[in-house]
Amino acid sequence: MSTETLAQAIEQSDTAKLIELLENKSLPINDVETIYNAFKDHKELVGQVAMNLSLRTSVYERDREYSPVMVRLLIDIANNPIDMGARWAVAKNPHTPVEVLRHLSNDSINLVRALVATNPSTPSDVLEKFFSDEKIVRDGLSGNPNTSAKLLKILADDNDKMVRMRLAENRAAPIDIIERLLNDNDIDVSKAAAANLGSRG
Repeated sequence: MSTETLAQAIEQSDTAKLIELLENKSLPINDVETIYNAFKDHKELVGQVAMNLSLRTSVYERDREYSPVMVRLLIDIANNPIDMGARWAVAKNPHTPVEVLRHLSNDSINLVRALVATNPSTPSDVLEKFFSDEKIVRDGLSGNPNTSAKLLKILADDNDKMVRMRLAENRAAPIDIIERLLNDNDIDVSKAAAANLGSRG
């Protein structure tokens, strides 16, 4: 894509073209920032920028795509009141700075808090606070590598199969907790626990 095409789409406020560009996760991050800065007050485009950042970020390869531009955008979107929905993309992004995650941990939207609870960059003191939050938020703790062993031990007895499943798959969970889940009454949970132990060699 030429710089001309981008400049033209911005100049003409061609929303359809800009959305099409943002749907491509290979769009240079500087171009993403250029679009965002030009349309900070446009709900749909702010949401699409947040989506672009999500698409280009892998939870498994956390260093990939990291850049000062990415961090700048995440901070700005977290504080942009135009699209509350865009905050969920910031809440789950592993490149979101800790201070922004702390800010979002008090968000009025429970889904935003739930995604902060699953974010591997969220510090353990914030995760501790989430334990007394509503169920949708608390459930995210079982798969987070920063959740304390004390909380994981309690979550190992949770009635919700998916909570135990995420815990069984948590590579950072203490071995004794995973071993307990080998005898879980749900076959999927016990299999996940066995696979987790097997992967630790």
